[in-house]
Amino acid sequence: MKTTVKKLSATRVLVTITAGQPELEAAEQVALKRMAKNIKVNGFRKGHVPIAVVKKHADPNTLSQETLEAAINRAVAEAFLSNKLQVLDRPEVELKKFVPGETLEFTAEADVMPEVKLGDYKKLKAVKKAAKVTKDDIDEVIERIRKGLAGKKETKEAARDGDEVIIDFVGKRDGEAFQGGTGKDYPLTLGSNSFIPGFEEALVGSKAGNKKDIKLTFPKDYHAKDLAGAKVVFETTVKKVNQIELPELNDEFAAKAGPYTSMNDLRQDIEAEITAQQERQATDQLKDDLVKQLVESSDVAVPEVLRQDQIRSLEQDLVQNLRYRGMTLEQYYESRGLADRDAWLKAEANEAADARIKAGLVLAELSKELAIEATADELASHINAYKQQYANNAEMAKRFDQPEAQREIANRLITEKTVNKLVELNLPEDKSKTKPAKSTIATDKANKSSETSKPAAKKPNAKSKKAAK
Repeated sequence: MKTTVKKLSATRVLVTITAGQPELEAAEQVALKRMAKNIKVNGFRKGHVPIAVVKKHADPNTLSQETLEAAINRAVAEAFLSNKLQVLDRPEVELKKFVPGETLEFTAEADVMPEVKLGDYKKLKAVKKAAKVTKDDIDEVIERIRKGLAGKKETKEAARDGDEVIIDFVGKRDGEAFQGGTGKDYPLTLGSNSFIPGFEEALVGSKAGNKKDIKLTFPKDYHAKDLAGAKVVFETTVKKVNQIELPELNDEFAAKAGPYTSMNDLRQDIEAEITAQQERQATDQLKDDLVKQLVESSDVAVPEVLRQDQIRSLEQDLVQNLRYRGMTLEQYYESRGLADRDAWLKAEANEAADARIKAGLVLAELSKELAIEATADELASHINAYKQQYANNAEMAKRFDQPEAQREIANRLITEKTVNKLVELNLPEDKSKTKPAKSTIATDKANKSSETSKPAAKKPNAKSKKAAK
């Protein structure tokens, strides 16, 4: 068999393949064995007809077609393998010449994995940001914990800044309710800046049972284009007013926040946790910067088939995230000032997809260059960790026994080790590891309290997402 390879681009090739009598005879045997499974011949059981008998009773045209298919399939696989070409999609085959039993000539065009020319991965320039925790950072966490431990007391008095009001509201424009502007039994902390400017301020002084029409204008830069700059009226009913009773900042408060005997212990633990968080963030940013620099200094092309696969992945992730936020793709396009999907592709998706693909290809090449592999022990440890993570979901845990899932875990592990090695080569004094804080109870409480104290800002529901800031 003879092959010639013509590069159509950095990511696509045209292979011309010529096969002779030996290859066609071998392909015919493959075709006959395949046909023997279904052919019926008197005196023989189905599936047990000898190859020589199959050939005598087979339809010549069918045998010729089956032989051609077998010859092409085998020749394509051998041609790309012998030329060290990694095919990314099914090749497009064009038959040029076929004389049964004598000769076969055809072309196979396909996207292939591009060659990657690595830049100098030992001379990259990146600086790891030092952790710096201020008094304000600690005070902010303590204040979130304080709000999380605060009590609520229903009052008949007028609502003040900092109080919580339970409200029903309907937003209308030109007398018609607009989508996303309605809420029922909505808890709103006045002064939280969860809603558009003017809404919360208008409720200060209201009492339970009060109804109020709040006339506002949406900001001109509001994310929903159809509401940007629009004049609206929120018909609002205050159903309840709760006074927020914040606990005093003393040793008793520290004990409620976690296993602490004093405010000093609490503050030290918060400082340690914030430092660890900043260290992790700095390390992640350092890794991103080094990979980005290596990609920029390397020569790598993006195959179209990989770009389309990555775009589909990006789109699936986007749809899932938007569903969580109660938005559709069309609403997202509108919020970004994009006309449609094509505009999104040009403005965001293509660039993001190419960046991911190039990083993946460059790191894969670097792992080969550095001979980085995932050992059996490392792989087993990671698989066990995933199984423990999904210990309560037997079906999910079982998936990690499948070869495909294990290959994916191995690839992730190799990528992680490669990036860590990249850091080591460029910042040998930095181990990119952070020391954990003594306890994370305090900051865990702070995070949970921040989620519950500002629902409209963090997780607006579908009914009120457009009223939220």
